[in-house]
Amino acid sequence: MAKQKFNIIQSTCLPINIDNCNTDLIIPARYLASTTRDPKFFGDAFMHDLRFDADGKPVADFVMNKSEFAETPRTGIHEIIVAGQNWGSGSSREHAAWAIAGYGVRVVISSSFADIHRNNLLNCFVLPIVVSKDFQQELFQSIATNPNMEVKVDVPNQTVTNLATGRSETFEINSYKKYCLMNALDDIDFLIENKAKIESWEAGRK
Repeated sequence: MAKQKFNIIQSTCLPINIDNCNTDLIIPARYLASTTRDPKFFGDAFMHDLRFDADGKPVADFVMNKSEFAETPRTGIHEIIVAGQNWGSGSSREHAAWAIAGYGVRVVISSSFADIHRNNLLNCFVLPIVVSKDFQQELFQSIATNPNMEVKVDVPNQTVTNLATGRSETFEINSYKKYCLMNALDDIDFLIENKAKIESWEAGRK
């Protein structure tokens, strides 16, 4: 998935107000057999069986197909999802994180995440942010009032701000993962960056 440095992300939001949205909804199991890692392939599969009916036609009342939230050349991709609680429950499939990243999302905000999915998101350069239920509901309400409202995520200062109301909350993130996101490093990149230190330590052990 694309490696982009995280600093300040300000974007409109895609509200997926589904509690206990499991990884089978995020990406159906039939896509797991694919051998590709093409981001577009998985992005197109994101929430597929809620977005489309059995004939492949868009489900009109699903949020991603509504005109105010659908991806268009004018609006582009919403880089932030505001999600229901317990996002990413169920199977631990990494493909769910691939689908979210492949769709172009960089931040998922929820009041709670399934632990394995949360780690998978971080490994795919998607930042999961846990906020209070009250703040989560405020975000949903602000988006319902104005779909063009934006949320600002300040990764260095670990704050998320509802720009419609001015309210902010802080969020927690592992310091190692924060460093990796801010420097666009995966685990292998981090080891390579520290190769000299590792070799020095190994030399001292001989």
